[in-house]
Amino acid sequence: MEVFVISLLNGLVYGMLLFMLASGLTLIFSMMGVLNFAHASIYMLGAYFAYQVSVFLGFFPALIIAPILCGLIGAAIEVWGLRRVHHNGHIAELLFTFGLVFIIGRAVQMTWGMLPMPYRVPAILDFPLFSLYGANFPAYRAFMLLVSAGMLASTWLLLTKTRVGLIIQASLTHPGMVGALGHNVPVVFTTVFAGGCLLAGLAGVIGGNYQTTEPGMAEAMGPIVFVVVVFGGLGSLAGCFIASIIMGMIQTFAVVIDYSLADIVKPLGIVFSGDNLLTEILTVPVARIGALLPFVMMVAILFFRPRGLMGTRDT
Repeated sequence: MEVFVISLLNGLVYGMLLFMLASGLTLIFSMMGVLNFAHASIYMLGAYFAYQVSVFLGFFPALIIAPILCGLIGAAIEVWGLRRVHHNGHIAELLFTFGLVFIIGRAVQMTWGMLPMPYRVPAILDFPLFSLYGANFPAYRAFMLLVSAGMLASTWLLLTKTRVGLIIQASLTHPGMVGALGHNVPVVFTTVFAGGCLLAGLAGVIGGNYQTTEPGMAEAMGPIVFVVVVFGGLGSLAGCFIASIIMGMIQTFAVVIDYSLADIVKPLGIVFSGDNLLTEILTVPVARIGALLPFVMMVAILFFRPRGLMGTRDT
């Protein structure tokens, strides 16, 4: 029970961090049709900006300033980059954002170096909130859950209950009509892209000290974020939330499961023996292949339901 409860809480925290990062990518894709390969790089910039701002002003000012800086960078990318290549199709957009990954990565290395940054949890939140079975649950993880839940509620209310959200959604499906009503559609798209980057930066602020702020953090988080977006369904914010929690739980519980597929079916009288490849695969503990499980699930969902769990887009 101790392992289950602690893993459940840690999986929820990690899942909500994934949602904060993946929601911005889902928002950009659902509204603009742009699959931004550089999204995890913006997440990395958010962590580095937060570290630099926190050195001078503290963590809580960094919680506001760093996401805004990421949003401004996102706006610049859309205005001076994506808008210029948009008429060449999605392949040009993908190549452009793929190139940004290397540019941002090298810029981070040239500015802050190759070593991890001493970006720490703020002292005011560095204490155990409560104990379960002798294990402490840090207050900072509860703070991460609180920020993630607030971001989820704010984004949902903005898109579904406000005039701005209605204009944003209408600009995707009927841009000509929205423009005829007097709204500047390019500015709407810039705002959406900047908002998605702002969410990625916010994830970097609260995730940079939860994990490690170093030049490889974008490469570490990038693949799993795309798995979340594809598994949940391209363009679906609700699907993104469900997929984030599922992937967070899977990766967290897989670490503590010391059983293999052969151990699971052994009580049924099925025993695998012999020196062959199938036996070796089936006897590998789940803890050793935990990092691969999200990708296996992505392949499975694409095979049986190409749109994902709650996908709304055909392309």
